[in-house]
Amino acid sequence: MYSIRDVSRKTGLTAHTLRYYEKEGLLCGVERTGGGFRQYTDDDLESLGLICCLKNTGMSVQDIARFMELTRQGDQTLRERVEMLRRHREDVIARIGEMQKYLEKVTWKVNFFSGKLEAYEAGLQDAGKK
Repeated sequence: MYSIRDVSRKTGLTAHTLRYYEKEGLLCGVERTGGGFRQYTDDDLESLGLICCLKNTGMSVQDIARFMELTRQGDQTLRERVEMLRRHREDVIARIGEMQKYLEKVTWKVNFFSGKLEAYEAGLQDAGKK
């Protein structure tokens, strides 16, 4: 069992974010101590890993909540979960392709301006020698 502080350290998520994920239905069933303190399990950490993966790859909080609810419903929802993940995977692939184009342009600009900088600095050095 892990406290909210332990989970925050392990995941890099703030306590506020962890409470928000519970409120939004992304993470359900977190156990509580007699004093009301959250006690996370290894399964909760595993769920948080998936939640973070989906969120960091652009899935909306609403879609993640839906996916997690389907997961809680059991194997009869496997088809819907697989379809959700397939659609999400296609979105991620499309964004990677788009980012690759941007990266190529940025790389071209780095090379272009590096060449200009080298020429400029060489000109300054030549001017200093005269």
